Amino acid sequence: MEGSVTAAVAIAVALAALWLFLRWNRSSPWTAGASSLPPGSRGLPILGETLEFFSATPTIEIIPFLKRRQERYGNIFRTNLIGEDLIVSLDHELNNLVFQQEEKLFQIWYPESLMRILGDDNIVTMLGSLHKHVRVLVLRLFGPENLRRVLLHDVQKTARATLLSWLDHPSIELKEATSSMIFSITAKRLIGYDSSTSDGKLWKQFDAFIQGLVSFPLYFPGTAFYKCMQGRKNVLKTLKGLLEERKKGVRQESIDFLDLLINDLKEERPVMSEKVALDLIFLLLFASFETTSSGIMVALKFLTDNPKALQELIEEHENILERRNNPDSEITWEEYKSMKFTSHVIHEALRLANIAHVMFRKAIQDVHIKGYTIPKGSKVMICPSAAHLDPDIYKDPNVFNPWRWKDIVEPVGGSSKDFMAFGGGLRLCVGADFAKLQMATFLHCLVTKYRWKVVKGGTMVLSPVPRFYDGFHIQLLPKV
Repeated sequence: MEGSVTAAVAIAVALAALWLFLRWNRSSPWTAGASSLPPGSRGLPILGETLEFFSATPTIEIIPFLKRRQERYGNIFRTNLIGEDLIVSLDHELNNLVFQQEEKLFQIWYPESLMRILGDDNIVTMLGSLHKHVRVLVLRLFGPENLRRVLLHDVQKTARATLLSWLDHPSIELKEATSSMIFSITAKRLIGYDSSTSDGKLWKQFDAFIQGLVSFPLYFPGTAFYKCMQGRKNVLKTLKGLLEERKKGVRQESIDFLDLLINDLKEERPVMSEKVALDLIFLLLFASFETTSSGIMVALKFLTDNPKALQELIEEHENILERRNNPDSEITWEEYKSMKFTSHVIHEALRLANIAHVMFRKAIQDVHIKGYTIPKGSKVMICPSAAHLDPDIYKDPNVFNPWRWKDIVEPVGGSSKDFMAFGGGLRLCVGADFAKLQMATFLHCLVTKYRWKVVKGGTMVLSPVPRFYDGFHIQLLPKV
């Protein structure tokens, strides 16, 4: 009798679960019965297909989540991630259309959970004239002229000091160490923050924020998302304090980005509010060091595994030293622009790592493409890895081969239809040139004076962004 009751309960639960699953997959806000919609599934109730998307995989190929659906549905399909119904595009033609028709057929959009992290009023979601105004403001800091006159000096001065300090340690965790280095460069120019004379408190708060950035949005104590939001709260508190001090007249030795924002806020009809300004600083601090440090880390990983590429990189930089009157003098702008193979290494590392793994847009009118209809209001997730790892575009796409870029015109401004490491269209990363300058300068300072050996770790996984779950620990040694 008891067994029969248990069996009946189990059947009832299974039927209820099946009913809930079917109801969930039929309750999409997309037009019911529209045969022209891309195929796909919403997955499990509430969770959607989120858990599978975030599951780690030890590969640099297209993540299994995308690959399985590409094989089943094609390059355009539907899913549900982090509580959002999405149309996923692995299609080059659709991706290119999205970027070409930005603010015409599509506009910027990001999931609510990510907006809670980055702030509702950040540059990511700005449209039209406000977005253009902020880009112009940011380019006063990261534009070509300032790169040449100021930032090249700042980067190499910090890189040299950082590498010298690494000699005192038997093991350096590369991601943490490079993140701290890049943060010190950008924080100084953005907000006049000198990491060398501080207790590192702001960096530690940002680090707590980053640890939970790519996590399921469960907001209660103990979860990674909760720690992430607490990290954001603490960083903004510090930034607000710095803003208040500066508004009282506390000046820096030189004008930084915070000064530019304060001047903007003092206008009779300011373009942005103080809240927008704080969210902007927060996002710039995060974006300027997190992606660059990841780029350096994966470049060193690939170079470590490819002695031939490392040797050619070393020879390029040793040739630069030989042409100098003083080998210890600083890199000139002309020398930086001459680093062709270094540029190939950087582009190849960024292509393979896919640090900016996804980008989001929303259709602002019905879009018809390849027999499908993307209804107005639909959210689209673009996956650059579909182009970066396409064998029709890059021969043997999963192989680190910087020499391939000798036959490819490197993307102007850091982006093309086949290379989207820095985004594309109107939203092309404003700091792309700064990021590449930092990577090239760091590599120059590293390979001309030092060598390294791996102590432990170094296994890269995608989750879905590149991570080293066991770290990437190296020992830095003087060059012999």
